[in-house]
Amino acid sequence: MATAAAALLRLSRSRRPLLPLSSLRLPPPAPYHHHSHSQTPPSSSSSSSHARLPAFLSFLAAAAAAAAGGTTESTELVVRGERKRVPNEFIDELASFLGENLTVDYEERHYHGTPQNSFHKAVNVPDVVVFPRSQDEVRKIVMACNKYKVPIVPYGGATSIEGHTLAPHGGVCINMSLMKKIKSLHVEDMDVVVEPGVGWIELNEAWGHYWRNVCYSLFWFTSCEAVLPNGDVVKTGSRARKSAAGYDLARLIIGSEGTLGVITEVTVRLQKLPSHSVVAMCNFQTIKDAADVAIATMLSGIQVSRVELLDEVQIRAINMANGKNLPEVPTLMFEFIGTEAYALEQTLLVQKIATEHHGSDFVFVEEPDAKEELWKIRKEALWAGFAMKPDHEAMITDVCVPLSRLAECISVSKEKLDASPLTCLVIAHAGDGNFHTIILFDPSQEDQRREAERLNHFMYLEKELGIESLRTMKRIKAALDPNNIMNPGKLIPPHVCI
Repeated sequence: MATAAAALLRLSRSRRPLLPLSSLRLPPPAPYHHHSHSQTPPSSSSSSSHARLPAFLSFLAAAAAAAAGGTTESTELVVRGERKRVPNEFIDELASFLGENLTVDYEERHYHGTPQNSFHKAVNVPDVVVFPRSQDEVRKIVMACNKYKVPIVPYGGATSIEGHTLAPHGGVCINMSLMKKIKSLHVEDMDVVVEPGVGWIELNEAWGHYWRNVCYSLFWFTSCEAVLPNGDVVKTGSRARKSAAGYDLARLIIGSEGTLGVITEVTVRLQKLPSHSVVAMCNFQTIKDAADVAIATMLSGIQVSRVELLDEVQIRAINMANGKNLPEVPTLMFEFIGTEAYALEQTLLVQKIATEHHGSDFVFVEEPDAKEELWKIRKEALWAGFAMKPDHEAMITDVCVPLSRLAECISVSKEKLDASPLTCLVIAHAGDGNFHTIILFDPSQEDQRREAERLNHFMYLEKELGIESLRTMKRIKAALDPNNIMNPGKLIPPHVCI
C-alpha cells in the first residue's frame, strides 16, 4: 500500500518558503523503504568516501555501512553494527502533523547530511528531513523518534566545522529554519528571546542601530528551552543574568551540540553599541611574540573588546585571495571601545606593550569604513585559506587553554604544523586563550589525509578534558537519552566506556 511518504514531494534546493503542495513533483507511488525507495542516490564512490574519515567517525561510518550492506573494503576499521529500517508507520505519523514540511527527496537529504564547512563525510544521509514551525511540532517529532528509536540530527545554522550535522545512522534531520521569530526584546534587561532559526547576523541587523550581539556562543546565552529525548520541555532558567540555583542547565544543553535535546528558544544577551571604537593592527617577528602581547594586554587591565591573532600563512592566504600586500608575518588585531578619548588612550597603551615585544608597523583607524575594511581581513580568513588551495578540504581544530599557556601552546603547535608538508594556518581569539588550526589537505591523497589526522589528533578532545570528564558526559547522555536517539555518535568518542 502506498504510504504518505510516497505522496511527499520533491522540495527543491531553492525553496524558502516551502512550495505549495500542488507545485511539487511526486516520486513514483511505491512504498517507502529505508534503503530502496524511489529517492535513491546516483551511483557514487561511497566506499571510498568514508575511507577519508577520522578515526572516531570511521567507527560510525563503518558500522552503518556494514549494517546497510554497503561495501567496507576501503575502511580501515570495520565494526559490526545494526541499523533499523525507518518504518512506514513512522513516516505516516510525521506526515500527519507536518504535512508539506517533510521530505524524503534524496537531493534534500544529501544536502542536509553533507556539512558545508567541514571535511567530514559519512556513508549515510538522513532518511527524512523535517521543517517544524513550532515547539509543539518539535516535541511531536522527538516523541515519535523516541517511540520508534529513530536517530535525530538537529540542524540550525549549519556552520559546524566538526561534522555535527552528519547522519551516520540515518534517521531524521530537524531543520529549524522555519522557527524564525524574534519573540521579545527587553531593552531594560539587555536581552532578546529568539527561536533557533534566527541567525546572529539577522539579529544584529534587526537591532544593530542600538544593540549588538557579537555572535552566538555560550557566553551570550542566558537560558534556553529545549525538548528532551522523551518529549519533555525543559526551561533551563530565567532571564536573570546570574543565578546560584542548581545546575547550570543552559550551558549543559547548549554545549551538548544536539546530543541531549533540541533547542527551541534561547535568551541572548545584548551589548549596547559603544559610542566610539578604534581598530588596530600590529606585526611581529614570531607567533610567540604576538601571543605574549595578547596576554600582557589582558593582564594590564586594558579594556580591549577583541584580540585576534593570525599567523604568517594566514596573512599570505589573505594577500592571495584579496589582492592585498600585507606583511606576511604573525599579526595581532585589536578593537578598543568607549569614549573617543578613552579608546584612544587604551590604543596607545597597547602600542607601547607591542613595541616592548618587538612589534612593528602598529596602525589604528577610527573611521567606520576603514574599521570595516580591517576587520574583513579576520572575517574572511577561512575563505582565504580555501582560496589558497581551492581543491583541498580543511580539518579545523578548536583548542582552548588557560591564557597563561596560550603563547606556549600556540608555539608548540606552530612548530609541528610548520614541520608538516601540508599547508596549515593558525587563527586565535587570543584574548580568550582560544585558537584554531586550519589544516588543508587533498582528500583524494591518502598520505595527506593521514597527515591531517595525525596533526588533528595532537589536539584531541581527551587531552583537553581528560577521560573521566568524557565518562561523566557519557553518563549524563545515557541518563537523559537512554535510547541514544539524539545526534548519536557525536561529541563523545566511541572508545569511552562507563
